[in-house]
Amino acid sequence: MDRGTIGVLPRPTTLADESYLEFVTSFRKFAIQRGFPVMAANGEAALNAALEEGDVAKPSDNGEVPLNEVKRVFKQVPFTPTWQRFVRSQQEMMWRGTRKSFLRKSDQLLKDMEAAEQSNPDNIHYDPTFEPPPYTRCEIHCQPGGYTDDPLGGPVFHYGTKIFYEGFNDQDELHIELAEKTTRPADGKIENILDIGCSIGQATTVLKDLYPDAEVWGLDVGLPLIRYAHMRATQRGKDVHFKQALAEDSGFADGQFDMVLSYILFHEVPVKKMKEILAETFRVLRPGGVFSIYEFPNNNDQIQMPAGYRFMIDNDSRDNCEPYSPAFVASDFKGVLEETGFVLEEGPAVSNEFLQSIIARKPEA
Repeated sequence: MDRGTIGVLPRPTTLADESYLEFVTSFRKFAIQRGFPVMAANGEAALNAALEEGDVAKPSDNGEVPLNEVKRVFKQVPFTPTWQRFVRSQQEMMWRGTRKSFLRKSDQLLKDMEAAEQSNPDNIHYDPTFEPPPYTRCEIHCQPGGYTDDPLGGPVFHYGTKIFYEGFNDQDELHIELAEKTTRPADGKIENILDIGCSIGQATTVLKDLYPDAEVWGLDVGLPLIRYAHMRATQRGKDVHFKQALAEDSGFADGQFDMVLSYILFHEVPVKKMKEILAETFRVLRPGGVFSIYEFPNNNDQIQMPAGYRFMIDNDSRDNCEPYSPAFVASDFKGVLEETGFVLEEGPAVSNEFLQSIIARKPEA
């Protein structure tokens, strides 16, 4: 049953589904907004006590206790396993409930995506024989089929991440903020814009609204996400191009883009691929162009991350299928950006204070 939308957000197919998923949203809010601070505070208090008593290994040169020691102490705190179970359970409930609901109208959704391709074929670009490499086929965030293998991955991702963002992004509010804060080139020339790892194109379409005279592209490895993004854009009259390709092998021309945006992409790829993606982005950005990055925190400038966040990110890598994030967090991301040739600045502050914001400029020739 098609129950329409709430603004840009599709409704689940039954009122019962919508009510259940609102409960899951509340459960997630409790686990993240209230549960995590309690877990982190209790764990850090136990860690400080263990340090005073000499019951943990000495901190490294940068003052951090080894992660295995953080995990050992945190797991001895009674609330920690309860919080871990809450986080895992709400994630499983989120995807199970969302996919079950949209599966009821799968035939119509697939027909709508096909109709969009037939009516607007020039704005979607993919090779039907393309096979995503194994590293891209992890079920990130535990989404069934991940970004690449479930034909309904687009609508499932859309409503699932509405829950993931705890109701704060129901109308693409977060993506609107990020697009609005994307940095412009100093010379003001904005003719071509790229959104890498664009998923369902929430920021991509906003960039077109902000720069209507520019040609705007969204790139993602997930064909189900690209097809859904193209359908959304077509239905809303947005002249945006979407392409399935690897961010490290985009197929775009040298210096094609004036601006590039990425949002929480790099912690979802291996560090080796991260370096390749940065090199490819540098190649397709023209001299004087700007790369705006919003990403997980890491060891930039040897800033010490609180033990609670270190425990959470490690737990997230296993319990939320984020297998590449620990290596990213341990990497010198800014150093790799500079080695690639970018000149860095601190990016604009965003409402999600957990993220780092970086402006990476390609020097003038």
